[in-house]
This record gives sequence, C-alpha cells and structure tokens, in this order.
Amino acid sequence: MTAKIHPDDMHVLQSRHSGGRAKPFNLGVIMSIRTLSAAALLAVSSGFVVPAFAEDVTIDLWSRADRSGPLRAGNIVAAAEQMNRMFESAGSDTRVVINLIETNANGFDADALDLLKAHSVGETPDIAIAAHEWIGSFVEAGLAANLEDHIAANEAMYADMIPELWTSVMYKGERYGIPQDSEIRMFFVNNDILRAAGYDQVYIDALPGKVEAGEFTMYDWCDLAADTVEKGAAKIGWVHRPNVGPDFQMAMASFGIDIYNDEEAKLQITKSGLTEYYGWLKYCVDNGSLPADMTTFSWDSTHAAFRGGDAMGKFHGIWNVGAQLEAFGLEGEDAYFDKLTWIHAPAGEKGGQPKNLSHPIVYIVGDTENKDLAAQLVAMASQHVPNTRHAVGTNHTPINYGQVAMPEFIEGGWALIAGTPMLKYAEFMPNHAKIGQYNAITYTGVQAVETGEMSPEEAVEMVLEELEIELGDDVIILD
Repeated sequence: MTAKIHPDDMHVLQSRHSGGRAKPFNLGVIMSIRTLSAAALLAVSSGFVVPAFAEDVTIDLWSRADRSGPLRAGNIVAAAEQMNRMFESAGSDTRVVINLIETNANGFDADALDLLKAHSVGETPDIAIAAHEWIGSFVEAGLAANLEDHIAANEAMYADMIPELWTSVMYKGERYGIPQDSEIRMFFVNNDILRAAGYDQVYIDALPGKVEAGEFTMYDWCDLAADTVEKGAAKIGWVHRPNVGPDFQMAMASFGIDIYNDEEAKLQITKSGLTEYYGWLKYCVDNGSLPADMTTFSWDSTHAAFRGGDAMGKFHGIWNVGAQLEAFGLEGEDAYFDKLTWIHAPAGEKGGQPKNLSHPIVYIVGDTENKDLAAQLVAMASQHVPNTRHAVGTNHTPINYGQVAMPEFIEGGWALIAGTPMLKYAEFMPNHAKIGQYNAITYTGVQAVETGEMSPEEAVEMVLEELEIELGDDVIILD
C-alpha cells in the first residue's frame, strides 16, 4: 500500500525512485507542507513512515464487542478520521481505513486466547485492545511491537501520562502497550456505622491520612470493624469479593508479597509473606470482623451486605459508586463522602506502605508493516479529549493527569477525580499468562483459612505445593 502524493509536493518529499520501486517517504515532511494547527503538527511530529503512492492504508483493529466501553475501539476510528482530515489538508490522497474485527469473546481472557490463535495463522491485527496482563504472552508470541522508540519520538503526546500506569505495559523492562484506561480498587468505609459506634468526625477525616502514613494497619482495620459489630453499629464487620479474582493482590501486597519478578519475567511468592497474609485473614475471622463463610457468599449478597448498611467495610472497585449512590439514596459528591470514606489497603505493619489495585485495559500495536502508523493512531486516541469521553462515560479513572481539570470530569466525574491521586499506590496484575492460575491457587488458601479447614501454616504448604506442581518453572518460591 502506497500513498499518492500531490504533484505540488513532489519537490519536497523524501521519496526517490530506484529500479521502478518507490521508497517510503516521511509523513512529517508532507504534513508540514500545508498550514496545519499546532495540534495536528504535534500529532505527526514523530514522522512515522507511510509507503508512497497508495490511496488507502487499511489498519486492522481487534476489539471485543464491549458495550461497557465502545470508545475503546471508537476512539481509534475517530483518530483515523482526524488523520484523514490532516492528509486532505496536506493535499495527499492517502486515506486510513479502519477494518474493525469485533469478537464475541466472553471476557478479555478468552479474547486474548482468540487473538493469539489469529496471530498463529498469520492474521495479526495492527492494533488490539486487551487486558494488560496478557502483554507478556503477546511479546513471547511475536505479536506485540516494542513501543519504546515510538514513545520517545512522541514525548509531548505522552508527557502527561500518569507515570504509574506505564508499569502495566512493561515486559522485561520495556513498554509494549499504551494504557487505554485505569481504575482503582480500594477499601470502602461506611461513616454512619463508625459514628454509630462512637467515632467522631475528626477520627473519620483523619483515617485516609493515617493509612497513607502507615499508622493504621490491616490489623487495625479488622479491629475497627470488629468494634463496630461489638457495639451493635454493624451486623458484619467487612466483606471482600466472594470468589477468585485480582482484588486480593492488594491485600497480599500490604504484607510485602511482590508476586512478579521483572528481571526473569516469572511469577513469585514468599512463604513468609503468604503466612502473614493468611494469618491476618484468620485474625479477622477470629475477632468477628470477617464472616467465616465469606467465600460462600454470592455477589448479590456481598454487595447487599455493604450497600444495605449491614457491613462497615468492603474492598472492591470505584465502579461501585453509581450503585452505592442509588442504594444509599445519595445525590452528589458532598453527600457521598459524608456517607462513605475511601482508603487504600493499609500496610501490614506500622510504618509500612499502603496498596491498592488498578487493572488497565491497553492498546497493543501488532508487529506488522503498519505498526508505525498504527502506533500514531493509538497516540492520537490517547489524548485528553478522546480518553475523557471514554473515562467519564464508563466510570474509569483517566490516563493523563490533566484530564481531571477538563469540564467533563469536573461536571460528571467527581468520583474519578477523587480516585485519581490513589493511583500513586497502585499495584498491577503481572503481565504473565499464568496469573489466573496463580490467583486461583492462592485463593484456595483464603478459603481454607477463613472456613477453619486449615491453619495459615497448613494453607501455605498446600498453596506452595500446588504452585510448584501447576506452574513449574513459571513460579519462583522465595523462601
């Protein structure tokens, strides 16, 4: 595919003919020929290369049919439309055509497996939308392009990216994706239950700061919840998700469990940290703050426990805000934060660092002949205006700091603005194909300890054995 050049521009192009074949020209050259806006010039400043003399360049875009996030793909389509207007303004007949490959996969994991299958038979898309933890598998399969040079060449377009989000697209120290959105999973606290238990507003207001300072620990969390139950202010101390999932990672991280070895690109576990983590769960069950049958709850009963006002606390995600507003009959930011407080997962011990969890969806650029142009479309789709349309419409925190100052966020995204600073303490799922198995195995220990079937030490031995059997060389046992 080659780009047809306007005759008036031929004298400034970098292309030369040799043996009847046209060499590629630098798009930055042709785009600077005409008078463009500063934004347009910025968007093409990297000078990505498009072959000369073809009218259409087709970009294959892989995306799940996702009603909850239609602009994940839609913003790429809009970026192509913008790029075509820039081509037209420059007098070029080149046009970008987006071929949307929309799948019906049931979730991002199933979609990632379908994507790997397509790649294995030579049907690699130029851009794919995926859950970030699959990046390692994509890189090892030769699917994902290394984007370090692209990011460096487009420094201004990525300068406002929230730095912590880059961690989610790293594999062996380099970036192979661009964060498309973000989220925060944290601990929710019912302030009315605290008040009913005798805690004043000074205590409530100081709680987030104490967590960040490492003065309020995971054990303090359970003690506080147990106290509200003992005083009759709450029926349940606190609840967590009732099934296997990534939320537990932030609690594990609070006890010093780093589940990924970046240098070796392997999962890892520390026996001592896992023992402390399971020991904490037993402490919470024993003091009456955590139901012993928590892992038998349904999602409906879990949500109802907190939204119905029975539980003092819960850890889950920021997307719960809408349902919480409705359940508690609240309107607006002031009423919400009078009723509820957000905190990170506290540190496991005094002086430690709190944690929370974010699970970004990301753009992957395929290692194809169109990867430079595809990467530029991703850069354009990642700017403040298009990303804000997605974030506010789907209750996701932004990828750029400046987005929180935009009118759309100020008017309708107060919860997202409040959650964005929490990304400072965000953990991310490792970019490893077997993280699902890892989570499932460590969750069996959660079940065994909470139900009293095993002691923390017994659960640790069981989990370590299963990790070694099922994951083999993909997991490192640290101690």
